[in-house]
Amino acid sequence: MNEGTVPVTHTGRVRRRKGSNEVPADVDQPNGTKLLANDQNKYKSMLVRAYSTIWMIGGFIFVVYMGHLYIWAMIVIIQIFMAKELFNLLRKAHEDKQLPGFRLLNWHIFFTAMLFVYGRILSQRLVNTVSTDKFWYKLVGNLIRYHMAACYFLYITGFVWFILSLKKKMYKYQFGQYAWTHMILIVVFTQSSFTVANIFEGIFWFLLPASLIVINDIAAYIFGFFFGRTPLIKLSPKKTWEGFIGASVTTIISAFVLANFFGRFQWLTCPRKDLSTGWLQCDPDPLFKPERFELPGWLSEWFPWTEIHILPVQWHALGLGLFASIIAPFGGFFASGFKRAFNIKDFGDSIPGHGGMTDRMDCQMVMAVFAYIYHQSFIVAQSVSLGMILDQIVMNLSYDEQRELYSKLGQIIKDRQFGES
Repeated sequence: MNEGTVPVTHTGRVRRRKGSNEVPADVDQPNGTKLLANDQNKYKSMLVRAYSTIWMIGGFIFVVYMGHLYIWAMIVIIQIFMAKELFNLLRKAHEDKQLPGFRLLNWHIFFTAMLFVYGRILSQRLVNTVSTDKFWYKLVGNLIRYHMAACYFLYITGFVWFILSLKKKMYKYQFGQYAWTHMILIVVFTQSSFTVANIFEGIFWFLLPASLIVINDIAAYIFGFFFGRTPLIKLSPKKTWEGFIGASVTTIISAFVLANFFGRFQWLTCPRKDLSTGWLQCDPDPLFKPERFELPGWLSEWFPWTEIHILPVQWHALGLGLFASIIAPFGGFFASGFKRAFNIKDFGDSIPGHGGMTDRMDCQMVMAVFAYIYHQSFIVAQSVSLGMILDQIVMNLSYDEQRELYSKLGQIIKDRQFGES
């Protein structure tokens, strides 16, 4: 495709996109002809990118400082922006004019999925928040009990809405949009929702993985900017082996160091059991209690100390760093291939120098799923604990059933004490 042309569909209609989203003319050139190290305008683009990065990092730090609920709100806003960018990717103005309300159907399905997923993740914490008030406790308990049914009927409403909206000669476009909406939910929304589950297990399990992706991205850009010479993958012509290797080493080292730093703040490591906003204090998990580690003799000759204090979680952080540096970038490669399939440079232009929100979150989604699975598989105790039993009691038993259970447990304890005496 020559520069300045626009893609034409098989029906002859012209599909126009914003100028910022057009594929640059060199996108189909042989890999390596547009490396950052050879880009004549790289310093100007670097300044724009750096300015945006500083603002994003500053805003990110502020939201993390505010706490769990604010981080969750940030994730929801990001998901809405990503959904908007991806919805717009396959929309056609001509067809949409003939289907009034069809865009609203996409958002109906999206928010139904959001209600279902976050209702499942946060239901127990909502119960804990209102457990001291009998009225609100009973109301929330009923909402949770029928939450799944309510979400199902909302989805069925959207399904019936879709069927009734079908128009002759528009079937292919409508079914394509319907399938695309569900693809967004599976690939984007579901993956990024794991981030929220990580947040309430402790901000540490959200902050560390997210920071590692940011560090890996910045390090890959810097190493590729100054040293990039060897092309890495054809899907991303500006990616180089020098940037990839330099970013990998930087990310793994950063994981070990940041885990030690983040792990020393209780408000980052304590899990949030309700939906309040205050800072947390708790007895630190053994993972966050320093342990003495003696340096080998040959290594102590190079340093002024013979032992160091390491948090056990730092060893787990190495696994997260390894994934963030080697596997997570493939989320970016996937997004690059996706954009080339649709002949666009970026998913949007909301972030100067970076593209759209989806362009920044491609690797974060992959990392969020891994962090959640790693935490549940290797960190969380698999045996049944007192806290787990109490959560099930509070969530599944009514107020009267809990009082009855309390009376029966009290009677059992009294009988045992009488028998022992």
